[in-house]
Amino acid sequence: MRNRSQLALGIILILLGGWFIAQQQIPGLNQMLQVYMAWPLNIVSAGALILLIGLLVGAPGMAVPAAIVAGIGGILYYQQITKDYTSWSFMWALIPAFVGVGEIINGTLSRNGHKTRNGFKQVGTGAVLFVIFAAIFGRLNTFGSYAPAAVLILLGAWVLGRSFWRKSDGV
Repeated sequence: MRNRSQLALGIILILLGGWFIAQQQIPGLNQMLQVYMAWPLNIVSAGALILLIGLLVGAPGMAVPAAIVAGIGGILYYQQITKDYTSWSFMWALIPAFVGVGEIINGTLSRNGHKTRNGFKQVGTGAVLFVIFAAIFGRLNTFGSYAPAAVLILLGAWVLGRSFWRKSDGV
């Protein structure tokens, strides 16, 4: 498995170097691909390329870094469109969810149900962190001024309920 990941990384580096040379040698290349390579969609494209190379070399574990890179590109794209650069104060909490998406893809491709289940747990963790930090930074006011408090209370009740439910299952 390590050899496949090294193979994928080597291919990515060679393609990236080739891309930089092609940009310098073919001036019209940048204009032709400008729509796809506009900031920050180039970050999302890099994530897609990492996933594609991982699939081609048979290293489904490359789905995790691919999802992280593409997810961060998605956050940056959101920030560029909305001009809401302060959203990073809570958007970073989505990174565990991106790891989870990568694990879901990895588990599905490698037919490993344990990785897939862990991926769903990580997505849930990232979503909970996102809601908590969005509430802390006052970004859940869409539903009124009591919405952040209500969301946090509901999340706390859900976490407590799950802990009691698991204890009763194990006994």
